[in-house]
Formats: sequence, C-alpha cells, structure tokens
Amino acid sequence: MAVIKYYGAIAEAVKCSEEQMAVADLNISDCMALLKEKYNLHALEVSIALNQNLVEMDSTIKLTDSDEIALLPPFAGG
Repeated sequence: MAVIKYYGAIAEAVKCSEEQMAVADLNISDCMALLKEKYNLHALEVSIALNQNLVEMDSTIKLTDSDEIALLPPFAGG
C-alpha cells in the first residue's frame, strides 16, 4: 500500500491528512483520476510529489507499494 498525504486545502477537502491506497498497476495519472473522483477534487488546483519529487499530473510513472504520494495546494510566493 502506498501512502497518500494531503496538505492545506486538499486535506480539508478530503477530511484527512494521510491514507493508504493499493496502487498495483496504477500510474500517477490513474491514481490522480481515482482520487479526484473519490473526493470530488476536480475544482482544486493540485501539485503532486512522488517520493518528495514534483511530477506532472499526467505522468505515466508506475507506482509501487513503497511510494509516498503527496497532494499539494498551490504554492504562495512572496
């Protein structure tokens, strides 16, 4: 099971900060489609980090059970 972590407004929308998810045969794009549907995240702007590295939402990188996927809200500049 991979660990999915949620931050900021995304954590508020899904009502948790972390969960585990079976990711066998999924890539980043598939995983994001499932999470957006499960939590109705279609309207939120989301960045994704895979094992602490930012990746594209439509990435075809295959996921493994040891992965950590973080859904990040937009970054504020200053």
